Amino acid sequence: MADIRVKSEITGKVWAIEAKPGDRLNEEDPIIVLESMKMEIPVVAPANGTLKEILVEQGESVQEGQVVAVLEG
Repeated sequence: MADIRVKSEITGKVWAIEAKPGDRLNEEDPIIVLESMKMEIPVVAPANGTLKEILVEQGESVQEGQVVAVLEG
């Protein structure tokens, strides 16, 4: 199965991590929540799969387009 690289659509700070490696996710399930300009924006699974790894930590700043997680599709 192919790995799916999950990218952040915004620049922000990791506010919460909603899933952990090994979790089975459906398309649109939240993986992490980013905080930007006092708004909470979820980064969601782009497809059904198993979360392979999370590449960021809570409190870490991320840039738009940065890969934040890897999903095994």
